[in-house]
Amino acid sequence: MVVGAALSLIAGCGQTQVGQSPTVPVPTLAATSNPSPASSEGEHGHKPGAHGGTIISIGLDSYHAEAIAEKGGRLRLLMLGKDESRIQEVDAQTLTAYVKTVGDAEAVPIELPAVPQEGDAGGKTSQFVGQLPESVVAREIEVTIPMLRIAGERFRVGFTTAIPAHDEAIPDGLPPVEEQALYLTPAGLYTTNDIAANGNVTAAQKFRGVMASHDMKPKVGDRICPITNTKANPKFTWVVDGKPYEFCCPPCVDEFVKLAKEDPGAIRAPGDYVRR
Repeated sequence: MVVGAALSLIAGCGQTQVGQSPTVPVPTLAATSNPSPASSEGEHGHKPGAHGGTIISIGLDSYHAEAIAEKGGRLRLLMLGKDESRIQEVDAQTLTAYVKTVGDAEAVPIELPAVPQEGDAGGKTSQFVGQLPESVVAREIEVTIPMLRIAGERFRVGFTTAIPAHDEAIPDGLPPVEEQALYLTPAGLYTTNDIAANGNVTAAQKFRGVMASHDMKPKVGDRICPITNTKANPKFTWVVDGKPYEFCCPPCVDEFVKLAKEDPGAIRAPGDYVRR
């Protein structure tokens, strides 16, 4: 059973150094011979992988990995190609990962030995598996792997199981009674047809279990959340005035439906909520 689906990227392959401490120094690529020049400059929002973990970008999206923290403290790293749907074989190697609880100064080194999957070629692996220290199991942790060899290059990888806090602009959810009244009674632009189209439920009910991520830097052409102007997620689509709108999270749907009911003139067409 996977319990660490909320992994998010903090260092694609060479930016923020995680886990350094005076007692357990974390080596950097600069300390190794022939370090790879490839590094991740941008920020990557955490997104779920096929196995319930989170996809990590490696080397400016040249490669990817899915990091999975499992029940009992087992940590798996599945190697993927540029196309995240493709398995990537790398040279069999034992990775050293530095693990610490979020907020702690000291990191503990663990090993992630190669555990080839069925079909991996001799001397190659598409999977690494290790055991987290008991002191960090079921806690929010930060993990840094200073060196991962892929196709003759060396990369630095980091991720965290902490869920990024909402930006101050992102609203809180409503109490259940207010939520029911908001979503199941028509007013303004929000009609009985909209209520039916949305399944006669609230946003919190419809999207229960769907992980939200907040990309504060949408690119030109990206759909944006009408409430926060962060990048919208098509998984959080809600029908208002017969039109589908995309949001970043359920609390923003709350705010938009309230606006549609109380101030219809403030609502624009879905196509207007795009980064220009």
